[in-house]
Amino acid sequence: MQLKDTAVIVTGGASGLGGATSRHFAAKGAKIAIFDLNAEKGAALAAEIGGLYAQVDVTDEASVSAALDMAQNAHGTARILVNCAGIGAAAKTVSRGEPHPLDSFKKVIEVNLIGTFNCIRLVAARMISAELMGEERGVIINTASIAAFDGQIGQVAYAASKGGIAGLTLPVARDLADKQIRCTTIAPGLFLTPLLMGLPEDARISLGKSVPHPARLGDPSEYALLAEQIVQNPMLNGETIRLDGALRMAPR
Repeated sequence: MQLKDTAVIVTGGASGLGGATSRHFAAKGAKIAIFDLNAEKGAALAAEIGGLYAQVDVTDEASVSAALDMAQNAHGTARILVNCAGIGAAAKTVSRGEPHPLDSFKKVIEVNLIGTFNCIRLVAARMISAELMGEERGVIINTASIAAFDGQIGQVAYAASKGGIAGLTLPVARDLADKQIRCTTIAPGLFLTPLLMGLPEDARISLGKSVPHPARLGDPSEYALLAEQIVQNPMLNGETIRLDGALRMAPR
């Protein structure tokens, strides 16, 4: 699978890891559709890279389907889906005698895990009718986190949602193998996303020093580069790839 002239959908594609992927893939000649709730950032980036933007709630079937119709009418059937949409919440299982708010836990699972699968299933259902491009029809790339394996104190909801994404990767790849569609997941470590950009510089430097090598925060462009390599390498399938500089997170 090549990027030039290929229709790509990036969820959470207006900023952070998704934004870097949208830019990188567009620079390689791909036709980008950005699915994101942030209309201001999404429309601005789409205009910058010559793509299109749709305001999408990844947890809502109608919202995703309407955006897929728009993207398909403009670019043709999507051959690549990169799922970057996600949220986080910090809370312990029990804190000061109070249980973790269940609504908060449900929300993180709904957006990160169910939202990812919702987009997978709806995009894959359209991919299967597309003509083969060489030996495959499409590639799906999801975003987990090393929190799926090294979840820290207060990350129970986030780690559970990202663990679910890692867990569905192989069965989805097996489900879609006879349709010639691949499914792979990236599990980033500490990356310079909008969340960490809000920290003071000394705090960001300190976090970066916890990474064995290179001892810094990851740049979103490095996520985008791995996503490109997954697209181009047909033997990458059914795997969750850690992108973390050999970091293994401590309990806190």
